[in-house]
Amino acid sequence: MRHDHAPSALSPGNRDALELFTPIAKNYERWSTWLSLFQDPRWREEMVARIEIQPRAQVLDVAAGTGMITRLLQSRGHRVVSLDLSASMLGAARRRGASAVLATGEALPFPDGSFDALTFGYLLRYVPEPLAVLCEFARVLRPGAMLGMVEFGRPGGIWRVPWWCYTRIGLPIGGLLAGPGWSHVGRYLGPSIDAFADKFRAESLSALWEAAGLVDVRTRRPSLGGGWLMWARRP
Repeated sequence: MRHDHAPSALSPGNRDALELFTPIAKNYERWSTWLSLFQDPRWREEMVARIEIQPRAQVLDVAAGTGMITRLLQSRGHRVVSLDLSASMLGAARRRGASAVLATGEALPFPDGSFDALTFGYLLRYVPEPLAVLCEFARVLRPGAMLGMVEFGRPGGIWRVPWWCYTRIGLPIGGLLAGPGWSHVGRYLGPSIDAFADKFRAESLSALWEAAGLVDVRTRRPSLGGGWLMWARRP
């Protein structure tokens, strides 16, 4: 499955995401692993492992990027559609065999009830109306289907200061070392994660999922709170 028309009417957040990720598609997986201190692959694996679906399920992976979550789902025997707004990122996923669709999470080009599960990673920070996006996700899920998310969190307590130092000093330096495009990512991520954490506490984000009509909402904060995993189900 292919859909090669560029998404139209992008929100400012989507334009930020497109500007960030297009230049780093070629080496995204290597440096996202290193700059997350090897935590990002662990979060993705745990999120996928806790989604309860039957074998050979039809799954939509939104904000799929280069297909890291897609391949985890495929390794479990599922049929996956990878969706992203960056043609460069999706190109990497497609070269590894993904069924790629170029679109945004706000306007999924699928009929109601098309999928047995939906996954997404690092998306809600970039959209102006997270509730509208979650409602759109719920729309394309079949009754009983699960939704899974991976996102950056923000540690609390004694870990807040080391985390701040890493995201404001370590990440920008690491971005400079990683090469073209990554210096922008290194400067952008810390403030972006902070802004999302300030806007949504775990309870308020769970309430947002419930407002979208989702049930059985579960949250986990691995890596001392540096990761943010969520799951829910369409009733």
